[in-house]
Amino acid sequence: MKVTAKKNEQVANMVFASIYPHYLSRIEKNGRTKEELNQVIEWLTGFDEKKLHEFMDNKVTFGTFFKGAKMHPNAHLIKGVVCGYRIEEIEDEFEIYKRCRQMEKLIDELAKGRKMEKILREG
Repeated sequence: MKVTAKKNEQVANMVFASIYPHYLSRIEKNGRTKEELNQVIEWLTGFDEKKLHEFMDNKVTFGTFFKGAKMHPNAHLIKGVVCGYRIEEIEDEFEIYKRCRQMEKLIDELAKGRKMEKILREG
């Protein structure tokens, strides 16, 4: 599937605080913890738990969230399909959408029980 400017804008305008609880319930149903979820998000974006809470309290959008992120140098290693979109094929012009799908891929892997060292693409 191809990402469109409209789809990119829709994702950019979503509020992080409205989606985070869905991420959390998904991973907790599969025996993972909030700490692990935050660890994955921090690895990808550089945002610690305090900053995540600040974003949620201020109802920050994904657009603002990812514009301020210091994406991990190994983020390019996140590959695969999420919601019908192959991450590595998402064009650079749709950066917010791509980053969001990268984060969702990591959260999917966490929920599926993958080992943390594999999720975090170390080495």
